[in-house]
Amino acid sequence: MTAQPAWHASRWKRIQAAAIAAVGAPLIAVLGRTYRWQVDGREHLEGLDRSGEPCIFAFWHGRILPGLVFFRRRGIVVITSENFDGEWIARILVRFGYGTARGSTSRGAVKALVQLRREMAAGRATAFTVDGPRGPALVAQPGAVWLAKATGRPILPFHVEARRYWTAPSWDRTQVPKPFSRVVLSIGEPLHVAADVDEAGVEEARRRLEAVLLALADRARAIADPGPAAP
Repeated sequence: MTAQPAWHASRWKRIQAAAIAAVGAPLIAVLGRTYRWQVDGREHLEGLDRSGEPCIFAFWHGRILPGLVFFRRRGIVVITSENFDGEWIARILVRFGYGTARGSTSRGAVKALVQLRREMAAGRATAFTVDGPRGPALVAQPGAVWLAKATGRPILPFHVEARRYWTAPSWDRTQVPKPFSRVVLSIGEPLHVAADVDEAGVEEARRRLEAVLLALADRARAIADPGPAAP
């Protein structure tokens, strides 16, 4: 696995990031072991696993925590920001068996995409929080589409929704499933982007990915909390 590049910051900031990861990773692991998972669309993931083809996982930023728990130890390479938050998140990701590429849609995007392209050429899957790192929430950025176009690899969209959860007061309304909650993972069909699509084609694929993710969110919520049975 490619080592994560150095993060340039003060020694104190590095200590803070390391402390957050040291405390946060075990807490997430303990919490994750209590979840009761239900997977909708598992055949899409299993089909790619059988083929051995690395894919580009795509999901909303507000579902980082449960996504991290479910897909751990797969060696997926995740793009994280080149700032303090990106540093402690990267440290936690590594503890769960992920690789990291440092950059974002606002800083270091080209560098990160180049690294992700190399990782996929080496047979590793990658992942994008497609509305990250700062939003707007639930609006897909084109990074995953660009990578799919450049590599010929499929995008695998998914959404995670818990029956019981806490919501963080953040721009993305991060969801933290409560202990022993039922957690639904809805996986969509792989999306392909042709290598020869033009700028308009990239935009069309971005809109299609956004629509699929919104539909998966609705589906996951309906499964997680179906409401009272009809009389």
